[in-house]
Amino acid sequence: MFAPRTTPWPLVALFTAGYLAPYLLPTTVGRLERGLGLSATQAGAVGSALLLSSATAGFLLASRVERAGARTLARLGLLLAAVGYGGAALTTAVPAVVAGAVIGGFGSGTATTVAATRIAAERDPHRASALGLLSVSALAGLVYLTVPRLPGHGLTLAAISLTALAVWPLTSRLPAGTPGPRRTGPDDTTAARLPHRRSGTVLAGTMLLWSLAQNALWGVSGRIGVGQAHLSEPTVGVVFAVALGAGLLGVLGAGALGSRLGRALPIGGGTVLIAGCIALSASATGLGSFATGEIAWNTIYPVVLSYLIGLAASLDPRGRWAVLVGSASSLGTAAGPLTGSVLSAQAGFPVMGAVLGTGLLLVALPMTAVALHTGGRPLLPGAVRRRGGHPAAVVAAAPGTPMGTVPEVGAPEQPVVEIPLDGTPAPARRTYDTAAATRAPGTTR
Repeated sequence: MFAPRTTPWPLVALFTAGYLAPYLLPTTVGRLERGLGLSATQAGAVGSALLLSSATAGFLLASRVERAGARTLARLGLLLAAVGYGGAALTTAVPAVVAGAVIGGFGSGTATTVAATRIAAERDPHRASALGLLSVSALAGLVYLTVPRLPGHGLTLAAISLTALAVWPLTSRLPAGTPGPRRTGPDDTTAARLPHRRSGTVLAGTMLLWSLAQNALWGVSGRIGVGQAHLSEPTVGVVFAVALGAGLLGVLGAGALGSRLGRALPIGGGTVLIAGCIALSASATGLGSFATGEIAWNTIYPVVLSYLIGLAASLDPRGRWAVLVGSASSLGTAAGPLTGSVLSAQAGFPVMGAVLGTGLLLVALPMTAVALHTGGRPLLPGAVRRRGGHPAAVVAAAPGTPMGTVPEVGAPEQPVVEIPLDGTPAPARRTYDTAAATRAPGTTR
């Protein structure tokens, strides 16, 4: 009997607390603009500062989670998020709001770093990341349904702060640090070296541009709905909530699909579809086109993101590439609101959508190439692939085959070791006898 697969709920909750700030970015930027009297560019700059701080935390802590301890860093991140976002929600002084957003962003980045590192060490990182995206999409959808009906600039910031406080008790189930001298040896040297550097670097660079394009539109989606599509703020909030609800279905579909199609097709094909959705949403002039673009986009986006997170996690079982790629993505996310604000102010929303869509089409090629190189083509039952990146095997199990003998899709293939047989004595001919049906047992020749 094999132990059933358990769900890492503390990691899912920590993932949710870290990712909630980017998911609430449109309403956060819009509320800062209207509630504090900021211009669109100034409000976008505050959102970019928040996300830049989050990315900085990822780069600084990528290799320190194991040493400092997941529990300690997670609690530090949640504390900074609660204090920073909570303080920004309670004041109307612009410098204090900016400082609180930056502190809270660093806390969000710390929580995301711990979650990404631990998820990469899970037996099924794609499932864990899909559950995290499912959770954060549901929570963000709930916020979008309630916040537009209430006044105040800091409601979304307060929601992020309260989420961090709610997740705090679950950190007791995370491992503590392991300070002190480490064991050294051949295996330790191999583990310390960052694997797949070329693929990881390409993935990190493309993820920066991929996230920039997504959040350039996401940061101004509220303005497109209110200003260009002529919708009220509550109506735009309902559209966002429905879109995030559709994203839940997308994440559930991605979790059910798993690795059946590999990673290249969902990443490459999904990015092409997202480019079309962005162009449609940016050129929307009414409820129909705006809702169609936003809902289709938010359905596909978390699906592709879950595969990208799984791809980054597969590059290094210690989770370093997952954190570095995630931090590069956060840099793109940080630059997104300001980029969207500048492009839309200079050229208008439709031209902005065309530029962002074209950029996504360009980055889809190297992202797909990395997925093909490290993950290969989808495997058919009974086939074993023995080349390219992280090989996986799928064995067609016959009835009665024990569950533990069938390797999971995406599991690293065990290396084949040759055993030398030099010096093995050849058996003497007289050592063996022939079988004879006529001899009685025990008789000699």
